[in-house]
Amino acid sequence: MSGEALPGPVPAKRRDDARWARLRRLLVRRRLVRMARRFGFSRVLGLCLLLPLLALRVWDPIPLEILRLKIFDLYQVAMPREASPQPLVIVDIDEESLAEVGQWPWPRTDVARMIDSLRAAGAAAVGFDVVFAEPDRTSPGRYADFLGDVDPAVIEALRALPSNDEVFADTLRQTRLVLGQSGYHRKLEGGPPPDLPKIPLAIIGNDPTPYLFHFPALVRNTPVLEQAAPGRAIFNLVPGRDGLVRRIPAFVVAEGQIVPSLALEMLRLATGGNAFAIKTDEAGVSAFVVGGVEVPTDRHGRIWMYYAESRRDLYVSARDLLKGRVPPERLAGRLVLIGTSAAGLFDIKATPVHDRIPGVEIHAQMLEMILSGQLLLRPHYALGAELFVLAAVGLLMIALVPVFGAALTMLLGALAAAALLLASWVLFTSEGLLIDVAYPLVGSAAVYTVLVFTNYLREEGRRQRVRSAFRQYLSPTLVDQLANDPGRLVLGGETREMTVLFSDVRGFTAISERLQDRPQELTRLMNRLLTPLTAEIMGRDGTIDKYMGDAVMAFWNAPLSDEDHAMNACDAALAMLQAVDRLNERLRREAEEGSGETMQLKVGIGINTGLCVVGNMGSEQRFDYSVLGDAVNLASRLEGQCKTYGADIILGETTASAIGPRAAYMELDLIRVKGKTEPQRIFALLGGEPAAEGSEIQKTVNGIWDLLTAYRFQDWEAATRQIGALEGHTLPHFDLAGFLALYRGRIEAFRRHPPPRNWDGVYTAETK
Repeated sequence: MSGEALPGPVPAKRRDDARWARLRRLLVRRRLVRMARRFGFSRVLGLCLLLPLLALRVWDPIPLEILRLKIFDLYQVAMPREASPQPLVIVDIDEESLAEVGQWPWPRTDVARMIDSLRAAGAAAVGFDVVFAEPDRTSPGRYADFLGDVDPAVIEALRALPSNDEVFADTLRQTRLVLGQSGYHRKLEGGPPPDLPKIPLAIIGNDPTPYLFHFPALVRNTPVLEQAAPGRAIFNLVPGRDGLVRRIPAFVVAEGQIVPSLALEMLRLATGGNAFAIKTDEAGVSAFVVGGVEVPTDRHGRIWMYYAESRRDLYVSARDLLKGRVPPERLAGRLVLIGTSAAGLFDIKATPVHDRIPGVEIHAQMLEMILSGQLLLRPHYALGAELFVLAAVGLLMIALVPVFGAALTMLLGALAAAALLLASWVLFTSEGLLIDVAYPLVGSAAVYTVLVFTNYLREEGRRQRVRSAFRQYLSPTLVDQLANDPGRLVLGGETREMTVLFSDVRGFTAISERLQDRPQELTRLMNRLLTPLTAEIMGRDGTIDKYMGDAVMAFWNAPLSDEDHAMNACDAALAMLQAVDRLNERLRREAEEGSGETMQLKVGIGINTGLCVVGNMGSEQRFDYSVLGDAVNLASRLEGQCKTYGADIILGETTASAIGPRAAYMELDLIRVKGKTEPQRIFALLGGEPAAEGSEIQKTVNGIWDLLTAYRFQDWEAATRQIGALEGHTLPHFDLAGFLALYRGRIEAFRRHPPPRNWDGVYTAETK
C-alpha cells in the first residue's frame, strides 16, 4: 500500500454545519421572496428604474446635457436680461466701413488713427476682437519690395521709414489697450515671442489648470505688436455642441499659460491694472476677482451668459470714427470694443436669445453683466440638489402609486411638478441660479409610467383571469362586451328575433338510477357530455344561457347580431349529435377495455325561432343574461316531443322557413303543445345541405308528406297504404319505424272513434 491516506467519512459536525448553511440560505431566500411580495413587484421595478436614472444623471451624457441647456435657454427666452446703461461702445467694422475704407485688413496706420481718436476722446480701455497675425503688407518697406525699376534712392528712403506695425505699436504703448488672441486646436510651428510680460495672477486655493479649457496653441499678433500692447487676451467664444454660445471661459490654458478673456483683461486695465485672482475649491474653479469685484463661475471657470436683447445703440461705425464724425463725449470714459459685424469676416454667432449676433457684442454683454451684477450661476451643489429631487419625487411615486392609484398620484405628481418648476423659475429670476428640474421631472415621470404600466398589466391579468372564469358560464362575446362596456351590467332587455335551442338527455333518469351509488361518476359523465355540446354551440356563435342538470339552453342573435342565427343553430344541433356519437364510441371502447358496463347516451333537441326579450334578468342582487318569451317556451316543448316522434331534432315552423332548402327536414305534425292554444307545425331536422340533395331522403320525405295529407283528410285507407309503403325506409337522426307506428296507432283509434266533423288535423299534446 502507498503512504497516501484514504479519504475517510465526513465528520458528523461538518455534515450538520453544511445542513444548517443550506437551511439558512433557504430561509434567507424565502424571507427575500416574502419581502418582495410584501413590498410589491411594481415598487421593486420602480426602484430598479430609479437607481439607473440617478446613475445616468451623474454620468450626464450629451443628450441629457443638451436637454438641461435647452431648459435654461427657455428661461432666457422667456425673460431676457434687462439691459442696463453701462459705459460701453462697440466700434463696428461693418459693411459700410468696408465699402468706404476698403477690404479688411486695413493699413495699421488707419487702425492707429482710430486708436488715437479713442485715446483723445478719453476712452477708459480698448479691446480688439480681431487679431493682427501677419505684418502689414502696406508698410513702406514691404511696398518697396514690390517696386520694379525705381530709383534706388527712393527704395532706400522707403525702407528707412518706420513700418505700419511700428507706428501702430507706438500708439498701443500710449493706450490702455488689449490685443486679442485666438486659441487654436493644434500646435503651430514656432513658439511664443520671447520676454512677453506675464499677466499678473493670484491663485486662491488649488491649481485651477486641470479644470480650465485648454488650447494647444495661440494665434498671436505680430511680435512687435505683442511687445507693445499693455494687455493680451483670448477672444474665443466656445459654442456648445448645438452651436449656441452659452458660457464664455473667463480663463483658458494656452501654450501652458493661463490667459484671461478679452472682457476680463479690459476690466483689469480699466481699473488700474491690478492682478487677477482665481478662486478654487474641491469642485473646481468657483470665482475670479478683477478690479476688486468677485465674479462666480462654473467649475471649469466659465461665465454663464445672461443675454439681453441686441442693442444697436452700443454701435458706432468704424468709418465714422476714422472720419471724425463721432462726438468725443460718446467715447469718453467708455470701454471700447473693436470688432466686426460684416458677414464676410465670419464673426456672427448664435445665442439662446439671438439667431445672429456679432461676436463682439457677446463680449460687450459679458462686460455689461459683470458691471451691473446681473450674473447667472449654476452652483456646485446643483447636481446634488437635482439628484435629491429626483430621488425624493421618485421614491414618493414608488410609495404612493400602488396605494393611491394612478389618478390621484398623477394629480399629486402634477402639483409637485408645478411646485418644482415654479421654484426653479423663481431661483432663476430672483437669484440668477440655474437649477435643472427637467430631468428630475422626466425621471420621476418615467418611474410613474413604469408603476402605472405595471399596475395596468397586473389589472389586465386579473381581468383576463376573470374573463377566463366567466367564459365558463357566459358566451365569450358576451364576456368581452361586458368587459368593454360595464354599463350593460344593469337590469333590462331588448326585443329581438332569436333562435333558441333546448337539449336534453333521453333516459337520464335510468342513467341516474344505475349510477346512484357512484355520484362522482355520474358528474364526470355529464361533464364529458356537456363539454363537447357547449363547444359546438359556442363554436357557431351561440350563447349558453344555462345548464339544467343534463339539459342545455342556448340562443343565437344576442348579445351580438347574427343574421343567419336559425341556420347556425341547426348546424350546432347536427354537430352536437355527432359529438354524442363520438362520446358513445369512446364509452363503448372504455367499457370493453375495462370489462365494465356499457353506457350509451342519446339527446333530444328542440329549436324554435321567434321574438324574444333578451337582457339581464333577475334581481338587483343577482341577475343572468337570458331570454324570455313564447318562442322560448315553444322550443322547450319541442325538445320534449323528440321522444314522442322519434326525432333527434325538432324544429318550429319559423326555423324551418328560415333555413329553407339549405338543410333536409320533414314535417312531423300539426301540434298544439301543452300550455298553448294555437297549433304549431313541427319538423324533424335530418341533416345539412348534402342531406337535402339526397334523392333517397327526399323520396322518403315526400312519402311522409303524402301520409300526413291523407291523415289530415281522414283518408284512413290511403294513409295506411302509405305507412306500408314507407316501412323499411330509414332517415338520419330519425326513428322512422317508431314514427309510422305512432300514426298507425292514431289511425286505428280514429277508426274506432272517429274525430268530430270540424277536426282540423291538430294533435293536442298532453305532456310537455
